[in-house]
Amino acid sequence: MVRRRMRGVVGGLLAAVVLCLVHGGAPHIRPRAVSGPALAAAEAAIGPPQGAGVTGQERPALPRVTLDTTVVSPSGRVIAVPAGGNLQAALNAAQPGDVIDLPAGAVFVGNFTLPNKSGAEWITVRSSSSPRLPPPGSRVSPGDAVAMPKLVSPNSAPTLSTAPRAHRYRLIGIEITTTSSVNFTLVLLESPRQTSTEAIPTDIIVDRCYIHGTLEGEIRRGVALNGARLAVIDSYLSDFHQRGADTQAIAGWNGPGPFKIVNNYLEAAGENVIFGGADPSILDLVPSDIEIRRNYLFKPLSWKIGEPAYAGRPWRVKNLFELKNARRVVVEGNIFEHNWAHAQNGFAILFTVRNQDGRAPWSVVEDVTYVSNIVRDTGSGINILGRDDIHPSQQTRRILIKNNLFEDVNGPRWGGEGRLFQLLNGTADVIIEQNMGLQTGEILAAGPGPHAGLIFRNNIVLHNMYGVGGDNTYGNPALTLSTYFPGAVFEGNILVGGNPARYPARNSFPASLDAIGFVNLHQGDCRLSASSAYKHAGTERKDPGVDLEALRMAVGPTARVGCGSAAP
Repeated sequence: MVRRRMRGVVGGLLAAVVLCLVHGGAPHIRPRAVSGPALAAAEAAIGPPQGAGVTGQERPALPRVTLDTTVVSPSGRVIAVPAGGNLQAALNAAQPGDVIDLPAGAVFVGNFTLPNKSGAEWITVRSSSSPRLPPPGSRVSPGDAVAMPKLVSPNSAPTLSTAPRAHRYRLIGIEITTTSSVNFTLVLLESPRQTSTEAIPTDIIVDRCYIHGTLEGEIRRGVALNGARLAVIDSYLSDFHQRGADTQAIAGWNGPGPFKIVNNYLEAAGENVIFGGADPSILDLVPSDIEIRRNYLFKPLSWKIGEPAYAGRPWRVKNLFELKNARRVVVEGNIFEHNWAHAQNGFAILFTVRNQDGRAPWSVVEDVTYVSNIVRDTGSGINILGRDDIHPSQQTRRILIKNNLFEDVNGPRWGGEGRLFQLLNGTADVIIEQNMGLQTGEILAAGPGPHAGLIFRNNIVLHNMYGVGGDNTYGNPALTLSTYFPGAVFEGNILVGGNPARYPARNSFPASLDAIGFVNLHQGDCRLSASSAYKHAGTERKDPGVDLEALRMAVGPTARVGCGSAAP
């Protein structure tokens, strides 16, 4: 919870618009196919409908626009601000096209504001030692802080915020933090009291920055994305935690988007990333066109009570990623690691629509493409809520969960039920296919329905005691499917240890993981071997489980991808 008091058929090439945030030049709009670099894998994952399906079932729409954050040389003056100089005066004096150079190691204390400027070009605020930073497209780490200037809030107010209509700023290689024991948001990309899109900040890029709280401080949020055409890329956000409130590395609830969150380290106790969670003050607003790729979302075990590494501070822990009000979202190639039951029940990923405070009945979660991610070390996997069970909302619909690896979804170890998937309150058009899940609890748990348009196929999962179960139907998977998922497609799956008499035909039931015939499961290679009895056992002769090559390509060459040590 955040606290502050052309849909169309996707198949072949989907025409989209790319808003080019090109530093040093006017932003412009040009048509671009979704099969371009940003969303190619997502478009391939969605693809045209194939094989057996549900009558009327719809696949998610991709973002209509993506943000091009390419760095281009500036055209204006270079304003050098010395250590101890007046940064705010430099921000006020800068004109579009200018660069504000800050010396590495210099500390600027205050609450700084990005002013609104007229003009088509961008203002860059950067480290004078930016050539010492990793190149564009590479993530910074705390070790890179020696090449960064430091902006410090001395109080609970933002270190950096935006004036109404502030736009076209790029921050490169800046450390941003606070010395206060309490701070609410370090980087606030939002206009004060914004009730319409006319005053929102736009076209701001946070590039290779180190944004962090303190080890013991009650620091609520790293970046608030409440504007349009906002991006956080190649950055490191850490130490966001409180005892009595939800905290986030990145949160957005009162801006229309589009948003780009790519190649960051994101650490927070509450929800590492969330969209929604507070009612937008802009009527009918739904954060939309959101790209979240190649991030590492992580909670340190020093925050977990009972761990040998526990540091003695009981921060309020909830989940790793949550959507409460969002539309057209691509989540691809991310690693979600360490989540446990504490202030919530242990699910790592939540697509749970919420009209948070009862004043936004238009709230919706729809058109979500969740592909080629790794979820590991968590109490449960993904929780999907069809409608808010407290206030009126729209229906959660068109969710694709494909080619994801779930490792060590372990209730006894991390708290919670150890469930892989949970669907409650009448979802629509949820597709779960080609995933691999190593979990201790149910494959699929159902609550109030019906859930129309479910497709569950070509997955490799552990059956455990109940497999597929629902309220009053546990122990009878066939009854669960007919009761909660009428007309569902459930085929091509490998249900390890399940009873074929209790499931629809065209599924497989080996006695153990080893009986499947992986290339080398215990060394992290969960591809089916050429001699596996289940080779091509999926629909259309596909191999069930993850496409390991596609997963590795999505998460990046340096990420650990393996499934051998994860079997609970």
